[in-house]
Amino acid sequence: MMAAVCLTADNLKNWEKSGKSDFVKLCRSLAHQDVDSLTGTSNTKDLRRALYELCLQVVKGTIRHDSAVKVLLELGDVKRDLSLIIADILSLVDMDTICHEDKTQRERFVALVSACMPSVVPEHVLKERLEVESLEAVSLITQVKVFNVKYVKTKTKLFYKQQKFNLLREESEGYAKLVTELGQDTSGADTSNTVLENIKSLIGCFNLDPNRVLDIILESFECRPHLHDFYISLLNSYMTEPSTLCHVLGFKFQFYQDESGEKTPASLYKVAALLLQYQLVELEALYAHLLPSDNDINERHKRDGLEARQQARKMSMVILSDKKDEDKEEDKDSKNDQQGDNQKFGLCEALLRIGDWPHAQRIMDRLPHHVAVEQRPIAAALCALIHATVEPLYRRVGVPKGAKGRPIPRLDNDQAPAQVHQFADLPRHAFIMLQHLGPHLACDTVLMAKVIRIGKAFMKEWSENPGRKQELCAVFYGLLTATDEVLLPTMSMLDANCCMSEELWSLIKTFPYEYRYRMYGQWKNQAYALHTQLIRIKAQTMDKTKHIMKRLTKENIKPMGRLIGKLSHANPGVLFEIILSQIQRYDNLINPVVDSLKYLTTLSYDVLAYCIIEALANPEKERMKHDDTTISLWLQSLASFCGAIFRKYPIELTGLLQYVANQLKAGKSYDLLILKEVVQKMSGIEITDEITSDQLEALSGGELLRAEGAYFGQIRNTKKSSQRLKDALLESELALPLSMLMAQQRNHVVFKEGGEMHLKLVGNLYDQCQDTLVQFGGFLATQLSTEDYTKSLPALDVMVTTYHTPPDAAFFLSRPMYAHSINTRYDELKKADKGSKTSSSQKTQRYIQAVSEVTSPVIESARVIHPPKVWDDISPQFYVTFWSLNMYDLSVPSGAYEKETQKLKSQLSAIEDNRELAQSKKKKEKERCVALMEKLREEEKKQQDHCSRVLARLKHEKDSWFMSRSTKNETITQLLQLCIFPRCLYTANDAVYCAKFVHMIHNMKTENFSSLLLYDRVFSDISYMVASCTESEARCYGRFLSAMLETVMRWHSDKTIYEKECWGYPGFVTVLRASGAGSSSKADQLDYENFRHVCHKWQFKLTRALVICLESQDYVQIRNTLIVLTKILQYYPMVQNLALALERRVDKIRQEEKEKRPDIYALAMGYTGLLKGKKGQLVPEHEFHLKEALKASSKNGPVSLSANSIMGSSGKTEGSKDSGKSESSKGKQAKEEKSKDGSGDGTSSDKPSSSSSKSSSASKSAMNGDVAMSSSKKSDSKQSSEKTKDKEKKDKSHNGEKAHKEGKSHKEDKGHKEGKSHKEDKGHKEDKGHKEDKGREHRSHSKEREKSHRSPSVTSNGSGNGKPGKRSTEASPKTSDSEREHKRSRKEDHMSSAPSATSAVAAKDAHRAEHKEASHKSPRYSSPAQPMTEKEKKRASKEKEKMERDRSKERDGEKRRESKEHRKRKSEEPPSMTEFQESKRRKDEDKGKSGSDSRRSSQEKEKPRTPQTTPKLSSKLAKESGEKGKKESKDKDKEEKKSSKEKKVERKEEKKHSSHKSEKKR
Repeated sequence: MMAAVCLTADNLKNWEKSGKSDFVKLCRSLAHQDVDSLTGTSNTKDLRRALYELCLQVVKGTIRHDSAVKVLLELGDVKRDLSLIIADILSLVDMDTICHEDKTQRERFVALVSACMPSVVPEHVLKERLEVESLEAVSLITQVKVFNVKYVKTKTKLFYKQQKFNLLREESEGYAKLVTELGQDTSGADTSNTVLENIKSLIGCFNLDPNRVLDIILESFECRPHLHDFYISLLNSYMTEPSTLCHVLGFKFQFYQDESGEKTPASLYKVAALLLQYQLVELEALYAHLLPSDNDINERHKRDGLEARQQARKMSMVILSDKKDEDKEEDKDSKNDQQGDNQKFGLCEALLRIGDWPHAQRIMDRLPHHVAVEQRPIAAALCALIHATVEPLYRRVGVPKGAKGRPIPRLDNDQAPAQVHQFADLPRHAFIMLQHLGPHLACDTVLMAKVIRIGKAFMKEWSENPGRKQELCAVFYGLLTATDEVLLPTMSMLDANCCMSEELWSLIKTFPYEYRYRMYGQWKNQAYALHTQLIRIKAQTMDKTKHIMKRLTKENIKPMGRLIGKLSHANPGVLFEIILSQIQRYDNLINPVVDSLKYLTTLSYDVLAYCIIEALANPEKERMKHDDTTISLWLQSLASFCGAIFRKYPIELTGLLQYVANQLKAGKSYDLLILKEVVQKMSGIEITDEITSDQLEALSGGELLRAEGAYFGQIRNTKKSSQRLKDALLESELALPLSMLMAQQRNHVVFKEGGEMHLKLVGNLYDQCQDTLVQFGGFLATQLSTEDYTKSLPALDVMVTTYHTPPDAAFFLSRPMYAHSINTRYDELKKADKGSKTSSSQKTQRYIQAVSEVTSPVIESARVIHPPKVWDDISPQFYVTFWSLNMYDLSVPSGAYEKETQKLKSQLSAIEDNRELAQSKKKKEKERCVALMEKLREEEKKQQDHCSRVLARLKHEKDSWFMSRSTKNETITQLLQLCIFPRCLYTANDAVYCAKFVHMIHNMKTENFSSLLLYDRVFSDISYMVASCTESEARCYGRFLSAMLETVMRWHSDKTIYEKECWGYPGFVTVLRASGAGSSSKADQLDYENFRHVCHKWQFKLTRALVICLESQDYVQIRNTLIVLTKILQYYPMVQNLALALERRVDKIRQEEKEKRPDIYALAMGYTGLLKGKKGQLVPEHEFHLKEALKASSKNGPVSLSANSIMGSSGKTEGSKDSGKSESSKGKQAKEEKSKDGSGDGTSSDKPSSSSSKSSSASKSAMNGDVAMSSSKKSDSKQSSEKTKDKEKKDKSHNGEKAHKEGKSHKEDKGHKEGKSHKEDKGHKEDKGHKEDKGREHRSHSKEREKSHRSPSVTSNGSGNGKPGKRSTEASPKTSDSEREHKRSRKEDHMSSAPSATSAVAAKDAHRAEHKEASHKSPRYSSPAQPMTEKEKKRASKEKEKMERDRSKERDGEKRRESKEHRKRKSEEPPSMTEFQESKRRKDEDKGKSGSDSRRSSQEKEKPRTPQTTPKLSSKLAKESGEKGKKESKDKDKEEKKSSKEKKVERKEEKKHSSHKSEKKR
């Protein structure tokens, strides 16, 4: 630093004057200061710095070189080695100037160096320090090239000329003595130090090469590696530098790398391993001397993997020359096993043999994964190391009881890994080795068994000590990893070792199924791709599996099953993947495959369960067919296979059940098919679409009867499988979630999942969900105990409000729980009374008490399900009772019990006659049958006692079921809406239950319940129900209708049965309304003949509704209609013309749908065949119901039977609050209502004395709940004139009594007021003073009749004065009553005998009328009649002329038919009443009503007449109307002569009757 300061710009400027002398002084002072005071040594740092600055300034040209040389000469005495210092400085400057671009500096430097020679720096020093180019520049050497050659030669001579003996022959004596010294016995007192001294003496004495001596020492070490302690100590003392030893050892390895093919000896590997273990040699230094290189190993590994994959692809292809290819592949495999002389693998093996795991692990990590352990020696060496490591722990926890085993000694090496004594040591030692070993653990199955048993012991401690889980967490996950990456892939490399498979399952089963399935997935989908050998094994397994599946049949199940079992022990995942793919394509393989899987191990079965779930969850598979209307066949086949395999073999079900639950959570209902099949096969509970009547009857019995006779399949031997399914549900706690999810999924299918689906598919999914829920609920009810079932299901209100379960599903699931609870409580109460004798009545009371205690909280829970308004019509107790009972509670299927008993007796006879059966077998079978018969008898008796108790309970509760303050119409509405319709669509058994329950309510004479109204509401219009049903619901609905029709047709079949079961019952109470003075309305019974008319009306309405659905062109409606028709075929149709109408529609559908929709075509074909087979049972209409009684009813006055009239004393009647109003105001009100609303179905209001608002509501109520008890035709009979007042009263009284007996009309009280006869029209015109000539009256009447025939649903308004609602008819001249009645009766009989009411034309008209009614705002009303247009008049005139032409041709035939019908009718009449007397009686009764009805009819609009006649009958009616018009015009003149006094008396009587009736109703 000081020199730098001295050589500043000022010093350099005055260099010659003072700068040079100052610099010399400075250097001298620096030379003296550089001596260290502490050590006395010289430190020339500053001096060197100063001199370097001086030379640098010379090079730069600031100081001349001669001046600088002088300075250096002056300083020559400062240091003795100053020349060396200057030489060093010059060498530095030399290097700087050589690289510098300025050549002038280089020239100055050369000049400086030349000036310094030789006075300042000697030449030989400069030759040592300067570069060759500088030496040439200063002429110290002549040429650079010559100098370099001499330099190399000199260096070679100095350093590489051998001075000692390297070869043995050069100094044989010395090397011989060395070998003797190393080969002596070292067990004595000689130590490595002594031997080392002797070796040094030999080297010095014989001039031995030290490196050669080292090589001989290593050779001796190879021969005696067990003396590694001696040789390691000797080498450690002999060699001071490890690199020399590494080089010598490397040269030894390189000796075996030539092309001679000589393998590296194992002794050399061991010596190298020991040197590495004792750290005499570094691995990185030695690794460079080993061959092949890492790149070569990597390339070979990739090439082997590629060849294995190509081989696998070739094996998957169809190749004809199989044998040649297999030979080639075996050759390749043998070549692959021969890796050649790989020194790295040999060194790794040696390291593992001596226990040097760290160095071996480092070598393995340098190579591709598991490449080293693919060599069997390396894998065996690693297994031996693991054996020694885990031996103490295995001896402590893993040795089975009674087993001794062969102890594994500890390695004789202090550097070996520590042994494992505790579970916590496993991750640090054993698990790491196992992961490096991988699937090649297969080379030592004993070690594999040890690892598995240690794992089992750990899992036992893991489960028994939850507090230590945190401490042992690393061990647990390490064991999972070892199982996943080592144990399972190892199974694939074993050769069909079933024992090891079971041993491994004993460990794997301790893991939850989630862990197991994850490991199976890793094993099946990833492990095979990571290992070259596993790729080949997988290809071979696939080839063998395909070979087996091609040859698998029912006949060779056993041998093929053994082959499948052998393959499954090692590679179950690959095997089952191919088997499942084959099953999904060919469902006929299901049974052979299931039977052939009996040789599998438990582990294989568990893997099969995983493979099934994986196949089900395959996202690449479409679950729907291409038409998007049905579920794919692969899913159906897989579901069927699931049911069969899980039933036959003990496979864990938890995973499959959880998968179904997860799918339901995700809103996917396709996989419910899996659960359905599993439950059906494992429990025997079968859900079938086409259940027979016998099976349905058996379903209402006990559990044993259901098992024996309610299912198609054989459900024996399901006890174990049912128990397994039950245990799986309870352990996984999936019973409640699955039930709730299925219950919710039904609505999810319709409203969310089915948005873009085909309607057919939505219905199928809904049915599948419903059927599975029913099946699953039935399984839970039969298998779970009372405690388990109660724990599994929450309360009713919780299910409905919290889980959003529909009430029908909630009651279905809770029903068994209620039954169990009631029976349990009943048994407790009986035990409490055990000390005293209890009678049957006391037992019944105890049962009722138990029911009350159990159902009371349920009733309170049920109140929150529906709005409070609902309970105003039906009680919650009835609601709970209806939903909590089933068919088992209502009736005993004695017939089914008897059939099963007869079957068992037949089996006994067959067993006795079977001579081939052994006696022991016969005895066993006989005992089984006898025991079964005894159990059936006991079960039947038990059910009989139970049903009697339930019946007593129902009788005890029935009085509080229906509220008296509610109308019967509303009660029936709530009953149908909340109870009957939801449940009758649930299952076939529930459909029968609903019909049975209705019948039971009727039989118990339940108050405030109208059986007749309920039946009418059920049969009136079923088109909406049919159109909204799914396929399964349509079957259930058909069974419900069939059961209801069965009851109705049973009553219809015999008057005795009807009077016994219906007469006097509250359910058949009706109100008969007959107008006239002195008449009164009172509750009475519907007689038998009127009931038969009602049955005919129901048959007709069913026909009309079904025809509408059949003609709708909608797939769902047509399909459901055909299903319903098939189900009710036994009881409908019963009338010939109805059957004819249906047959025509079905034939049309059959023709239209043959090519379009084959399923509908099949249904239509089936129903057509069944209907043709029933034709012999059909009856004509006049045999189904007597029309004469119907006509008599219409003559005596229409009998109205409406919803409100059936109410009886319900309390909510539409009483005449405004009875003080005048009759004229009431008539005007009724007229306004009729002109405004009309009446499309021929009914009217049943409250004649009500106000305008009451009248309107009563009319709607009547139309909504009309039982419609009249026939489809109105009587058009002509009325005779009135007689005396006394006769009038007498006739009216007789009229009321007759109507009470025969009440056949469904017309309401408004119809009573209108009179429905020409006589009322005549009286109306008489009161109004209308006088019209006979001709005009005749023409008006004829046109009116013709118009009514053309458009039967439109009211006729063609009166002469233009006022609506007034029919202008004239009274005809009075003739003999008997003659007129006889003639009219004959004509009406002919009209009724014609197939008009229910013929094809009539059905078509009904269809049009139905559509017309549907177009209105309310279907109960039709539009008012319109005046006839000119076009219609012309058409009517043409039609009339045509009918007149045809009249003469038909006259003779009509007379013959009339005579025949008249004779037949007279033969059927009772002898006490002749036709003349009957007609006279009707005439007299009509007289009694004419006066009072005439005034009311003048204020009311006539209802539209809807005769349903054929065109031929229309011509006859036109003729009759003309004749009647003439007669009525004559009668009109006579009626006008009636005295005003009689009219006043009649009005008084009518008012008196109305007031009396109003008071009674109020």
